[in-house]
Amino acid sequence: MLFICYPKCTTCKKAGKWLDEHNIEYAERHIADENPTYDELKEWFGKSGLPLKKFFNTSGLVYKEMQLKDKLPTMSEEEQLRLLASNGMLVKRPLLINGNNVLVGFKESEWSESLL
Repeated sequence: MLFICYPKCTTCKKAGKWLDEHNIEYAERHIADENPTYDELKEWFGKSGLPLKKFFNTSGLVYKEMQLKDKLPTMSEEEQLRLLASNGMLVKRPLLINGNNVLVGFKESEWSESLL
């Protein structure tokens, strides 16, 4: 299981603590040091069943500075994936990848349902 996070993010800390408390083993990956690739994002997006917009960190500084709220609706799926792959701070976190199961963001009820 792969846990992609940003160590300074409080939600990521909360998610990591939750995983530890439930004795769930995972490999941790720092999103700013090792940004998800285009191919990874494309695969995870396909497995997640979520709209691609859910993969964007809409509350992040980079998202706001780039004014993506206005730009995303006119961008193709490929353009959006390439953009996400260009900067880890654009990607919503934490991401938890467990085989065909992809969880984006931390919602305790979702994680419990999926992992326990």
